[in-house]
Amino acid sequence: MGHPSSAPPASQEPPAASSSDRPTKPESDERSPPFTPIVMRFLESVGLSKNPIAENYSSENFYSDLLCNHLKVHTVRRGHVTCFTTVKSTIANLYGMMHGSAVAAIAERVAIATARTVVGEDKEMFLGELATSYLSSAPIDAELIVEGSVVRSGRNLTAILVEFK
Repeated sequence: MGHPSSAPPASQEPPAASSSDRPTKPESDERSPPFTPIVMRFLESVGLSKNPIAENYSSENFYSDLLCNHLKVHTVRRGHVTCFTTVKSTIANLYGMMHGSAVAAIAERVAIATARTVVGEDKEMFLGELATSYLSSAPIDAELIVEGSVVRSGRNLTAILVEFK
């Protein structure tokens, strides 16, 4: 404690910034970052700026209708639901593979349907957590089996596993 230190005592405040430390020009919100042209070219290449969103896309159940047109139920039994889906361009990404959000949305639908096989209709349900691992991609026209199974079901929590094969 009695040794001198090169650091200033804790009670001292840092020195005020000199005029040479300050930027010469204030930053403007109007100035574009250097990567903006690259991002804009990418967005234009995927058609974002060319095709405005059609009005029917904003209808209340458009999202549900879109998914339901791709999902066909095969089997429903207690604790298990099996569906089929075919990857079409409407749910594909720029690379011609099934879009990750379509995977997650279908997984959500199948998980809720599977949970309903063990949870009574009188009980309210909501999706509290959805964790997704993307291990491989499915190209356009690939036919997939989507299986939902109950892992555990208790009084207040039901865990579902959804697999795409």
